[in-house]
Amino acid sequence: MQYLPNILFAIILIVAIAFFTKNVSRLRRNINLGKDIGSLNNKPQRWKNMAKIAFGQTKMVVRPIAGFLHVIVYVGFIIINIEVLEILIDGIFGTHRIGLKFLSTPVYGFLIGSFEVLAVLVLVSVIIFWVRRNVIKLQRFLSAEMTGWPKSDGNIILYFEVVLMCLFLLMNATDTSFQNLNSGNIVSQFIAPWFDGMSANSLHAIERTAWWLHIIGILAFLNYLYYSKHLHILLAFPNTFYGKLLPKGQFKNLDAVTQEVKLMMDPDADPFAAAAEDASEPEKFGASDVTDLSWVQLLNAYTCTECGRCTSECPANQTGKKLSPRKIMMDTRDRLEEVGKNIDANKGTFVDDGKQLLGDYISNEELWACTSCNACVEACPVSIDPLSIIMDMRQYLVMEQSAAPSDLNNMMGNIENNGAPWPFNQMDRLNWAQEQ
Repeated sequence: MQYLPNILFAIILIVAIAFFTKNVSRLRRNINLGKDIGSLNNKPQRWKNMAKIAFGQTKMVVRPIAGFLHVIVYVGFIIINIEVLEILIDGIFGTHRIGLKFLSTPVYGFLIGSFEVLAVLVLVSVIIFWVRRNVIKLQRFLSAEMTGWPKSDGNIILYFEVVLMCLFLLMNATDTSFQNLNSGNIVSQFIAPWFDGMSANSLHAIERTAWWLHIIGILAFLNYLYYSKHLHILLAFPNTFYGKLLPKGQFKNLDAVTQEVKLMMDPDADPFAAAAEDASEPEKFGASDVTDLSWVQLLNAYTCTECGRCTSECPANQTGKKLSPRKIMMDTRDRLEEVGKNIDANKGTFVDDGKQLLGDYISNEELWACTSCNACVEACPVSIDPLSIIMDMRQYLVMEQSAAPSDLNNMMGNIENNGAPWPFNQMDRLNWAQEQ
């Protein structure tokens, strides 16, 4: 019976890791439904971007208050989880504070003391985040897309962090042997007096309960990530690595369209011979569903933190238009999840459900409200590119459905007939000078 806790711990750990692995496999499958992007260029710059943006949090601190608080939570999350390694070893082998067997008391105390200080800072930061969402009610958290589950998810993750930090401090405060070290109990020494007068058995029971709840909470948090916007904790790093390196104002061109334009401009070209040689024409121009997008765009959708910085910077949204870049990413992720569940339900094959991203999730009105200014791309703290999805879907509307707005159709007709966007004959362009 003395090994029962170790066996129980091992079972919980194996189940948690197995479930997490299954979710990662599903996530990878869904992302790979996107189209291939070919080989990557300039990998040194990509590694630099990942180090600067994901590790360094450089785009987060553009907004100092939220950025500083996020850095505290980010650093706390990474460093405090070093202590989880000790918990895992203790749980598997039945030891207690195994770190003391390999580190001197001052070194061990310094580490645990640092964790306790960070735990308090994380608690303060999380409480401020909660107040910003639920008391101050910042405008970017009140958009139409931030109701229901997205709103609940934002609060649930904050509650998770509060409980985990409190359990960590409670575990240390009720650990008599740790308190007797008088090293590392920088914060917990002030909590320990709350339990004065309790028997050793009661203190041990509280410490063990906090220990078990702490590690189970961490494993539950790990598996909750797949269903939460906080999946960016894992995906921000690859997302910044695969982020766009081209200048933000530079759009990609379809080779098939470029070839057609070249043929139109070359009076000596034989379009029939060129068409026979060119086998690169895509099956569909643009995108109407998630499987028409690239896998990097789908990775973007899963990485979205729903922070709303993109929408708060969007000039179209600020002027009352229906467009919200955040909603574009959330809709893409929701549709991708729907497609993934369809595949799971049909034994690995997608069965047409009569729905698609365009129309059922994202409306034409949203797409045409975009000014393509790249403000959303610039604002995103993890290099997400909502504009690329908008432009691909616009391309589908124009080239596959001829569904461009009348003003745009008039402009393109004028360019075709007059060589300029304006409805004036080329011969009349200088008439204005005669009126001077």
